[in-house]
Amino acid sequence: MSLKKDNYKSSDKKIMNFAIRLAENKKYLTGTNPSVGCVIVKNNEILSFATTNNGGRPHAESIALNKNRYNKGTSLYSTLEPCSHHGVTPPCTNLIIKNKVKRVYYSIEDKDLRTFNKTKKILKSKKIVAISGLQKLNVKNLYKEYNYIRSNKAPYVIGKIASSSNLNILRNNSYITNEHSRRVSHILRFQNQAILTSYKTINTDNPKLNCRLNGLEKFSPTVVVIDKNLKIKINSYVIKNSTNSKLIIFHCSQNNSKIKMLKNLGVKLIYQKLVNNINFNLRSITQKLYTLGLHRLLVESGKDLMTNFLNENLLNEFYFFKSDKIISNRDKINISSLVKMINKNYKNKKKINTYLDKDTLTHYY
Repeated sequence: MSLKKDNYKSSDKKIMNFAIRLAENKKYLTGTNPSVGCVIVKNNEILSFATTNNGGRPHAESIALNKNRYNKGTSLYSTLEPCSHHGVTPPCTNLIIKNKVKRVYYSIEDKDLRTFNKTKKILKSKKIVAISGLQKLNVKNLYKEYNYIRSNKAPYVIGKIASSSNLNILRNNSYITNEHSRRVSHILRFQNQAILTSYKTINTDNPKLNCRLNGLEKFSPTVVVIDKNLKIKINSYVIKNSTNSKLIIFHCSQNNSKIKMLKNLGVKLIYQKLVNNINFNLRSITQKLYTLGLHRLLVESGKDLMTNFLNENLLNEFYFFKSDKIISNRDKINISSLVKMINKNYKNKKKINTYLDKDTLTHYY
């Protein structure tokens, strides 16, 4: 059954908007599974509500249904098409049928091909009314990354770089931007499952690449380093903390002694062939990360690696932080050509400028 937008009741819209708010509160906490909000209603009374559990399981529908002793004759509101495939857990459609739910509303179809557009048929066969499209425009942003990941079977990749007002970056670990910009950077780290950089950045800046916001430290991303010849310094922070930070290095080295040393330190090494004996295929690397369950990727690197990501059209979004400082010393790198490339690559997309005290953040998406 399909209803036009104008036929939805005001109460239905309000309930689904509540489900959407629930899902938004858990976004980035549900692993490779989407964050879903679910509300169970009967006789205009909310009986229960739930979101997808941290890590992705149990699903929101399962949690909400299990909160009630009786669900017969209820209406279930879900921000996403309830799953109909057997995975780690049984399909949510099985639970809906078992609990004798009368009516199911959901906003959009699940891009996972195991479920996509199958739920209605399954529920209809059991005489359960299934209505899709409720507040679908309101969930567009909620599932933007998830829909891209599922449709393309590739990570959603975000680029990030910071410079002085005269478009220079330092060759050491000195801060360019203010504390407000740095807090936004840490939010980005929390929101992404992996953070990718080059060995040059590691050796020059010795960055921690973790999330240092109170309460979110345990959500620090897996660190991924591009290092063809394993030149990374053994005494770097990411090496010393590789067990806790989950460090992955892509390389093509034959240095067996260093390979053994890094493995003993808890580093995951992935051998990758070069293209034309020059560089790695970055798309191939992102595909490998996808297979490892790292579906949201933040690239925090220097000029060269970021340029390569832009050239290969691998960045879905970009965050450019610019401070009010002027860097004029010799030990600097100018990124004016990179900024021109960013503006060119995103000229047909949206751009938002935000002031973070005296810093400026430009978000391209």
